[in-house]
Amino acid sequence: MRIHQLPETLINQIAAGEVIERPASVVKELVENAIDAGARRIEIATAAGGKALVRVIDDGSGMDAEDLALAVRRHCTSKLDQRLDDIRTLGFRGEALPSIGSVARLTLRSRPRDAAHANEVSLAGGVATPLKPAAANQGTTVEVRDLFFATPARLKFLKSDRAETAAITEVVRRIAIAFPSVRFTLSGPDRSTLDLPATGEDRLARIAQVLGSEFAANTIGLDAMREDVGLAGHVGLPTWNKANSLAQYAFVNGRPVQDKQILSAIRAAYSDTLPRGRYPVAVLWITLDPALVDVNVHPAKADVRFRDPGLVRGLIIGAIRQALTAGGDRASPSASTDLAQAFRSPEAFGKAPQTSLAHHGSFGGAPRPGNGGGQAGQSPSRPLAGFASGFSEQGQPEISGAVMPSARMGETETEPSLETHPLGAARTQIHENYIVAQTRDGLVIVDQHAAHERLVFERMKTALRSGRVPSQILLLPEIIDLAEDDCDRLAERAADLAEFGLVLERFGPGAIAVRETPSMLGDTDVVGLVRDLADEIAEWDSTAGLSDRLEAVASTMACHGSVRSGRRLIPEEMNALLREMERTPGSGQCNHGRPTYIELKLADIEKLFSRR
Repeated sequence: MRIHQLPETLINQIAAGEVIERPASVVKELVENAIDAGARRIEIATAAGGKALVRVIDDGSGMDAEDLALAVRRHCTSKLDQRLDDIRTLGFRGEALPSIGSVARLTLRSRPRDAAHANEVSLAGGVATPLKPAAANQGTTVEVRDLFFATPARLKFLKSDRAETAAITEVVRRIAIAFPSVRFTLSGPDRSTLDLPATGEDRLARIAQVLGSEFAANTIGLDAMREDVGLAGHVGLPTWNKANSLAQYAFVNGRPVQDKQILSAIRAAYSDTLPRGRYPVAVLWITLDPALVDVNVHPAKADVRFRDPGLVRGLIIGAIRQALTAGGDRASPSASTDLAQAFRSPEAFGKAPQTSLAHHGSFGGAPRPGNGGGQAGQSPSRPLAGFASGFSEQGQPEISGAVMPSARMGETETEPSLETHPLGAARTQIHENYIVAQTRDGLVIVDQHAAHERLVFERMKTALRSGRVPSQILLLPEIIDLAEDDCDRLAERAADLAEFGLVLERFGPGAIAVRETPSMLGDTDVVGLVRDLADEIAEWDSTAGLSDRLEAVASTMACHGSVRSGRRLIPEEMNALLREMERTPGSGQCNHGRPTYIELKLADIEKLFSRR
């Protein structure tokens, strides 16, 4: 077959394969056109998941007869002249309308301001009808029916009506966040109506419409700049996370994008604060000179390429981590709300015991007087490493240079001034794992293991930034039997592990000898620590050094070096832990993203007992 020019309809259908993947792609292209036309109100209606009908009505500038005739021709656009390095509109390729018209039945009706009437043009399978007058208000109405009727093979790859409807909703939500000054209404027989009134320049109010009213209380604001690249937005507290990445929104110069570079940077910023399989919440606006970003990567325009991707990645990671450091000692208030709601639910009281608390002894996990002495220095479990580890000559614990008065075991009365601290004064320990503290306006429940794990982790990161982590020599080396492959991996990384204070070497075939451990971990489970490290290293790229996995290694070590559940603490130890949490960034969640404490306000407690 000789080389020949393809027919225009076939060219458009080929282009449609890239531009129009599913009904949500149609909605995206049409809504972007409406926004570029200056619309302040956009109505979208769908049927059968967008396969039977997509209708978009806007109140934008509209098109006259000449422009309307050109709009359905390929590569005709009002948004681009000669240059690709100064794109300031959402659309610019001039492919969307002819591509849609080549695979569906497309009707455009448009009326510019002060025009006597509207005009209408239609395409069906790429074949256009003559332009004709029509009745319509100012703006443009686009109807797309029978999507992919001209290319029926594409219909087989579409999902159920419900799935396609959900995809359309997500597209509208993303665009709505980007343009809070525009009102969006999404309706149809296959969905409940979604109405998002305009919020002007109030981005947070629009985000609350889309992501819920709890967004503001569970997020931290961002405002950063690096080398003429600006970053603004809101990121969620690590304890407020999701099971997927759908709550991550990124906008580049106002354009909604789903760029892998940006999503990777968000994930890296939360690398040491989220559990595996959980995703952070983030809404980011990136602004920069259009010449520094290429939006012409793919016809769908969801990906972008930055001239300096390292700069943008560093800005995102640095700004998010700085924000989490500044406000990361907060735990998500949603946990406290959920706890209060659980108490209020009828199920919480459905199986309540009929016996009175008055017939039981005192409650609380702290040992009672006579169960083992009264001074922290004589505690059967030594004080937490790094918190009550320094004692005066009289045996009183020294916390941050101050000598606290001694207290008898079991006494929960403390200095009233401690209640003024954010985490209050420790009152008791329950189930040998949870510290209950009293503040001036409520109470705080702390998970001692999760909290101490985070504190050890932060201390280890600080030590690593200052140089080698201090280690302690074991009186007798710990010999650990491992698989030969695990021994080889650990031996290859012995020099890196030594920087963490873990000194080990091969001990014949199938064994590792541990000679030193990080001193800040105290009397840790060496065997469990080394086995966990061996398992983690086995999952990593063999070429990556442990320095590239610094936070993962430090997190594993911190977990093994923190105070365990089931350990009884005396009041000095509990208060020391609370004070250190208040001084440590990110202490609101453990290394795995779980909350370290929950706070209940006195007003909420009183509501539980109908006192308010």
